[in-house]
Amino acid sequence: MQRRTGSCTTILVGKDASINGSTIIARNDDGHEALDPQRFVVVTPDKQPRRYQSIISKVTIDLPDNPLRYTSTPNAILTDGIWPAAGINSENVAMSATETITTNPRIQSIDPYVENGIGEEDIVTLVLPYIRSAREGVMRLGELLEEYGTYEPNGIAFSDQQEVWWLETIGGHHWAAIRIPDDAYVVAPNRMNIDEYDFNSEDTLYSSHLPDVIEEYQLNPDFVGVNLRHIFGSASIKDTVYNNPRAWYGQKYFTPAIEQDPMDHDLPFICRANRKITVEDVKFVLSSHFENTVYDPYGSGTEAEKTLFRPIGINRNHSVHILELRNHVPDQIAGIHWLAYGANTFNAVVPFYANVNDTPPSFRDADGTFDMTKMYWLSCTTALLGDNDYDMYADFRNTFELQAMSAYHAIQLKAETEISELEGSEEQQAYLEKVNEELAEAAMERATKLLGDMVIFGSNHMKLRYNLND
Repeated sequence: MQRRTGSCTTILVGKDASINGSTIIARNDDGHEALDPQRFVVVTPDKQPRRYQSIISKVTIDLPDNPLRYTSTPNAILTDGIWPAAGINSENVAMSATETITTNPRIQSIDPYVENGIGEEDIVTLVLPYIRSAREGVMRLGELLEEYGTYEPNGIAFSDQQEVWWLETIGGHHWAAIRIPDDAYVVAPNRMNIDEYDFNSEDTLYSSHLPDVIEEYQLNPDFVGVNLRHIFGSASIKDTVYNNPRAWYGQKYFTPAIEQDPMDHDLPFICRANRKITVEDVKFVLSSHFENTVYDPYGSGTEAEKTLFRPIGINRNHSVHILELRNHVPDQIAGIHWLAYGANTFNAVVPFYANVNDTPPSFRDADGTFDMTKMYWLSCTTALLGDNDYDMYADFRNTFELQAMSAYHAIQLKAETEISELEGSEEQQAYLEKVNEELAEAAMERATKLLGDMVIFGSNHMKLRYNLND
């Protein structure tokens, strides 16, 4: 069975923790290999299957006949299935699936994985077109997990304009979910993340009999309380270098006053920042590689320090999405599917409107053939060149991202002034598709200029040179 394992990083932000009152769910969609071409598409109801079959597990599931339209970021090469990764549906409900997490042999022996169950390949397709709130998303996925089971451990994020929810699978059929407090944020790496848990809270949902399983099989190692990470998760040496440091760095960025050990297994799940969080903050953390610490692979630490921890931004970033559901704006422009491709060190997220029927070709049409007219391949090329001499190109990257984000925000501000003058949903949708194309063209132009500037500057610093001219 082919599947991605141990890859992504997720950030969740409640509406009172963000700068503009939006809910935010975001994730690096990482993989095992450095390159895996991605696309950005809209799945309209006529394109949604009514009978779904997984490529990996072969499970077949009949789907409802009333799907919603939704954005999606699937694989370009469909050998192992669609892998939609994330999207926002026409009811302004967002979903990101999945964050590979960890488990332990105690729960796996009680509730083994199901080889012909559902997994990351399938979950967005099975859930996002049929939900009208984040809580509904949790309940629908929970029902599917209990009926069909899963063959892997995953964390899944849901959001609407009011709430953010996080669900983690437990064994083959069990699961637990928690609503993120409105004033809180979460940084979730590839481990089981939920810690303190109250089965009696209105802000938790879980599979039937989960408390009974803990009690019957004596799974709780703590003398007091219920900590799901302790009960169902791992606390391995791999976690200390692969997972925990990513949570540590994100928490250090959002809440600088806290002092924590990057290897600590008990870094908190629910956190509060020292300021309101922006999209730019989320993008920085999802691009980060332990800057200003000895663990930075591009930094001045020893070789042992620079290779000790797995960074958040890595060559295996296939795409990054930041799904922003805004309040205080009309519903037709509330959903913003921020998106960038490739390793995050040399890209910038683009704020595409989700209320559309199609996406720009430069972000939609990549395949396995190298093609610099497609943003996926352009971004991968820039990241590769930048990795060759990070210090030499860092200023180019910083200037590019600042100017690009400024330009994208300006396009948004202009569009949201003009759309109020349009009448009817079809006219507004057509206008938003035009704005998305303008954003894509600006992104391609700026990314191409960045690459060109790096090539021109870098050519004068090649090792293959000699100081005497002809």
